Amino acid sequence: MPRRPRLPRLPDLPRHQRSFMTLAAVAFGLMPLSSVEAEGHPAPIEALEEEGLEVHGEFDAPGGLSGFAASHRGQPMTIFVTEDGEHAIVGNLIDADANNLSEAPLERLVRGPQDETTWQSLEDSAWIADGDPDAERIVYVFTDPNCPYCTRLWQQSRPFVESGQVQLRHVMVGILDPESPRQAVTMLAADDPQAALRAHESGDPIEPMRQLPRDLEQRLQSNHELFRSFGMVATPGIVYRNDGKLEMSQGLPSEELFHTIMGPEPD
Repeated sequence: MPRRPRLPRLPDLPRHQRSFMTLAAVAFGLMPLSSVEAEGHPAPIEALEEEGLEVHGEFDAPGGLSGFAASHRGQPMTIFVTEDGEHAIVGNLIDADANNLSEAPLERLVRGPQDETTWQSLEDSAWIADGDPDAERIVYVFTDPNCPYCTRLWQQSRPFVESGQVQLRHVMVGILDPESPRQAVTMLAADDPQAALRAHESGDPIEPMRQLPRDLEQRLQSNHELFRSFGMVATPGIVYRNDGKLEMSQGLPSEELFHTIMGPEPD
């Protein structure tokens, strides 16, 4: 069996290199970190927290191991600490039947709470409601006034929205045309934003406001930041729940994906 690579002494490295080397070391297998003083967590976990790891919770693990559900730069991961508290392994734990024992803790302690935080950020954004607020499905759509694919999605979704099955929440952005921001704010500021959106998507031109409300300009900018935080670059950007899990899509969805997002054809 080949020997594991011997790591340089981490204190001699710049911080960004120490972070990489530390995570790489535990990914290779067992890494002793007895020199680190543990306070609330075992020494290996304390060391990784110093390098940017976020621990979301602990869970029971077999074989004398202690399980930790964590994330690094938003990437969920499990870490297993040996019984002596001196070594850690990063990765999935598999049992004799090939069951992934890491999946359930990650879903419960990391992905689930992350999804709730993401959903709340969407609820707090500046959006225009399209459909029944009591609809069974809520779908967020990043919408630019000059996006033809946003218009096609709006048209395709009419049966689902008008039946009361789906409510679309159009998170307005202005990224495709110099006039898009002014048009987006104009619709958000309308006395009836849903009617303004419907008129626009039906082909009526928008008459942009001359003086835009400053608060809505700021909220539009926050929408842009939220859009970028999801790694999106194209509209429509769609965020929806699928079997309870949060999923995202960019661009006009395929027919199969469209029905995954919207659900079955309304009666």
